Amino acid sequence: MNSVGDSYDNALAENLWMLIKTECIRGRTFTTRAEANLALFEYIDGFTTPGASRNGSVTSAPVEEKHYADQATAERTDLKPRQPVLAS
Repeated sequence: MNSVGDSYDNALAENLWMLIKTECIRGRTFTTRAEANLALFEYIDGFTTPGASRNGSVTSAPVEEKHYADQATAERTDLKPRQPVLAS
């Protein structure tokens, strides 16, 4: 893994920086280093903060919680137990 020219040596880190560059940095002009740091922080924080989304929409965690809560309180109707088919 740690030999010269090994393509898998830094693949994860290189992929992370590629995503940050294309989604967060490329096409933007920052006037100060602090502005660039803040943009980078907000980009990374958006992935690590539960319930947050980059586009302001609801993420899956609250939606899943509501779905399972609704399922737990819903009345079970029209559920007919299946009888096993016995093959002879």
